[in-house]
Amino acid sequence: MNRFAPQGVSRRHVTKGLSALGLGLVSMGAVARGARAAGEIMDVTWQGYDAPELMQSYIAKYDGPPEFSYIASEDETFHKIRAGFTPDVIHPGSYMIQRYYDAGLIQPFDTDRLSVWPDLAAGIKNLRGSEIDGQRYFIPAEFGNSSIVFRTDKVDAEYLNEHSWKIVYDDRYAGRLAWYDSSDATVQTAALMLGYSNIYTLDDNQLKDVAELMRKQRDVTRFYWSDVTEMEQAVASGEVVAAYSWNQSFVNLKKQGLPVDYMVPKEGIFAWGSGFVMHKDCKNLDAAYDYIDSWVSPESGAWMIDNYGYGSANLRAYEQVAPERLAELGFSDPEGMLDKTIFFEALAPEVEAKYQALYEEIRAGG
Repeated sequence: MNRFAPQGVSRRHVTKGLSALGLGLVSMGAVARGARAAGEIMDVTWQGYDAPELMQSYIAKYDGPPEFSYIASEDETFHKIRAGFTPDVIHPGSYMIQRYYDAGLIQPFDTDRLSVWPDLAAGIKNLRGSEIDGQRYFIPAEFGNSSIVFRTDKVDAEYLNEHSWKIVYDDRYAGRLAWYDSSDATVQTAALMLGYSNIYTLDDNQLKDVAELMRKQRDVTRFYWSDVTEMEQAVASGEVVAAYSWNQSFVNLKKQGLPVDYMVPKEGIFAWGSGFVMHKDCKNLDAAYDYIDSWVSPESGAWMIDNYGYGSANLRAYEQVAPERLAELGFSDPEGMLDKTIFFEALAPEVEAKYQALYEEIRAGG
């Protein structure tokens, strides 16, 4: 589970590409930001999340941004920190919290020190693993969806009136669908369509049923994509009428003036949730809390919604975005959306291995 980079490239795509090239955590270090001044901190985060618009109050108070190191992959970041790299705050996906906790790398938060805390949406505030043994270890900041972008001029009115994952199994669109090249996305969506509530812990009998639906999907899918640009171009040309995608692809296609929409499927919409954990050896707690408060502020959230198409954990952020823009991005009712959101969770290694093996078998024609 990864995210985006600015200027139309999905953070997931950037991470996948960097990992394929064997690149890990890249630090801007003193060359780009200068040595940390008194009161500054280091944040390990994603490219694009260092935008000054996301931390205006922090910059005003500390006369500049914190120092940044960039995440290329969640795993490499975790291993580097476990090996002794010591940032002050880290911006992981929620499914990484337990790993950081089990490794003894993070400390609990005092939410009374965060002015934004009362304004965070319950649907993301209480992600699995956020609290451990009654203590809060994770402050949610943003979320992004995994769903279907589709051409409103090329699909049946059935899908305009009621969004559903059913479209990716629909024979009417055989050869005109694109799907993300991922075992997690494929297995979990099929399990969701079959009504299974334990999509992250499917047993062998359930996987047999899931496999049948995966074969159905394979047979109607034009191509499985790993290059987000390829998928977007196919949707733009009309070669593909519906594709698995993330928020930013919808934003990119919409900017081109194309007749597209983004589904909130009746069965549930998948999402990743990200936010902050604090290193156990954080060097300046006051600055760290100020930075998180700034990053999760309504002003920062509104800018992120408008520019990146991602959802803010802060409900007050939506009040600062034009209603027509919220409608365009699918955020007119953020609390209602979060009630239907299925947040990705980490898979147990043995489950992940089963999902991957099944996916590879079916992709190969099995």
